[in-house]
Amino acid sequence: MQRIPMTAEGFRALEMELKTLKSEERPAIIAAISEARSHGDLSENAEYHAAKDRQSFIEGRVLELEDKLARADVIDTTKLGGDTVKFGATVTVTDEDTDETFVYKIVGEDEADVSKGKVSITSPIARAMIGKEEGETAEVSAPGGAKSFEIISIAWK
Repeated sequence: MQRIPMTAEGFRALEMELKTLKSEERPAIIAAISEARSHGDLSENAEYHAAKDRQSFIEGRVLELEDKLARADVIDTTKLGGDTVKFGATVTVTDEDTDETFVYKIVGEDEADVSKGKVSITSPIARAMIGKEEGETAEVSAPGGAKSFEIISIAWK
């Protein structure tokens, strides 16, 4: 069974989503199915079919979250450090072509949100930066062609 790296913050977010699905979404969808059943013929009952589809989605997501939480490898990023880029690092890079500066925190797949500067450990940019030190260049294969990023700083927050 492969472990899934994630921060404590990411683990808590998945736990909260699971709790919400079990304590709020499930009861609501059961009530919706019951209500739709009371309307009669189920073969032509759009509300019933929509509710059953939603129930299927919720149950699938519950199973997925339970699996991820069971396989979680929670990494306390406050205890990490070092001179090389690895999981949990906040990395400041400069695009060598445009001189734009970006700040990325390397997190687990479920926590990734580029708009907040969080990139997945499995993303091409994170994989290119792993093991590099300040001053080194990370080469990233992007859909628009190869990009080069100089690592300006590595921080541990």
